[in-house]
Amino acid sequence: MAARLSGRPLTIDVHTHVLPDGWPDLRERYGVTGFVQLERDADGCSARMMRDGQCFRVVSENVWSPERRLEECDRAGVDVQVLSTVPVMFSYWARPEHALDLSRLLNDHVASIVARWPRRFVGLGTVPLQDPDRAIGELERCVAELGLAGVQIGSHVNGWNLDQPELFAVFRRAAELGAAVFVHPWDMLGRERMARHWLAWLVGMPTETTLAICSLVLGGVLDRLPALRVAFAHGGGSFPGTLGRIEHGFRVRPDLVATTAALPPRAYVRRMWVDSLVHDADALRRLVGLFGAERVCLGSDYPFPLGEARPGELITSLDELDDAQRRALLGGAALSFLGLSASSFA
Repeated sequence: MAARLSGRPLTIDVHTHVLPDGWPDLRERYGVTGFVQLERDADGCSARMMRDGQCFRVVSENVWSPERRLEECDRAGVDVQVLSTVPVMFSYWARPEHALDLSRLLNDHVASIVARWPRRFVGLGTVPLQDPDRAIGELERCVAELGLAGVQIGSHVNGWNLDQPELFAVFRRAAELGAAVFVHPWDMLGRERMARHWLAWLVGMPTETTLAICSLVLGGVLDRLPALRVAFAHGGGSFPGTLGRIEHGFRVRPDLVATTAALPPRAYVRRMWVDSLVHDADALRRLVGLFGAERVCLGSDYPFPLGEARPGELITSLDELDDAQRRALLGGAALSFLGLSASSFA
């Protein structure tokens, strides 16, 4: 951290994923299938995330090893990582009591890493959103007992979009607690039409994120909760590129679109945050112009292949950014989203 303290901007990666190095056999624990298990390879350096005998994803030790993360952060110049679980672990489909038990296991693990390295890691928990009462209870535990900065949630909860009335109490409690809410796409819609070419990740994820943003905006959630701090993964998905269409629809078909939101969609853009994970310089320029640098947080999706291999490289490649913009993108926007100060990491 010495280089940063001597003048380099604080660099915070808000979008990284972590897992424990193992957990109980959830099929045996809960008596049902569908949960993910981690099968470590003999070399100890890789593992397979398995679900009902099928490999969901091959991962390396940087998913579970904080020490390896710190080595890679130091090489990349990342001062702080914000840790959240892998979205497949949300388990919103499961019985609420099972999802709560798993959430507690995952959240305790994240909190243990943060407690050991408080100047290098910030934690976001996960909550069983299929049961809003249980979700609120675990949200309160994450913030009050575990010291986490907030929670990561999925882009929908089974058949509920994020403006579902049952979910409002969770968002209201997050706003009351000052908890950050990071929205990550998961369980993408239309997967039956996107089985080839990795389309669920390439097309489905940006669409899911756009649907989540529109639900919170057009559903009036941001009107009712102006203090809610919410950020969206992957540069807000397709939303920046389709905002003009959404805005036009709001104006020409208010009977269908402007049914709840008090203002046109563009008015809410600088009331939310997005990460910088767009893989394209012109797309990042669009984000900065639309949201403002103070609302775009460095995010890498570490340690997965669709992420940015060297976090922040796209940001630093934009020569036209001034010093204030660069500092905001690398760390300042993340601090405001998380509700933290730079002194926490000095």
